[in-house]
Amino acid sequence: MNKTLRIGLITTIGAFMLAIMPMPDWAAVYRPDWVTLVLIFWAMTLPSRVGVTMAWFAGLLLDVSYGTLMGQHAVGLVLVVYVIHLQHQRLRMASLLQQAIVIFFLLLMKQLLTLWVDGMLGRAPDNWLYFMPTITSTFLWPWTYLILRDLHRKFATEKHYQY
Repeated sequence: MNKTLRIGLITTIGAFMLAIMPMPDWAAVYRPDWVTLVLIFWAMTLPSRVGVTMAWFAGLLLDVSYGTLMGQHAVGLVLVVYVIHLQHQRLRMASLLQQAIVIFFLLLMKQLLTLWVDGMLGRAPDNWLYFMPTITSTFLWPWTYLILRDLHRKFATEKHYQY
């Protein structure tokens, strides 16, 4: 296993650990969507290695972890990664603020899809706090991007990927 693949796997496992880590009830509402942020970064950075298949399996693992309907998060992650694949070259050239705006709408799309499925199952949320993970994830995107970029630069051996 090469270093780039290893660091990608480690960061994805770390994102899953952050996603299922216990938090107080008041803070759980604000939990960022770590897995989606990490998958967005890797899909943008290494589109030939991180694709919709990886997003599907990550989404299924999220569904199992959260106890939600099987495929609910998987479909959302597949849509997000698919859009990232369509626009990865443009996004890589954009500033962090522009990336954050695009990522806000992608996360909102994923959240609305999840809300729609929850509504169909009769588990719709009561208030607007349902969308707080989208907002906190958007605010954390620049730092997530910079940390993952620096890790990738430090541990990657492949020189043909540039930022």
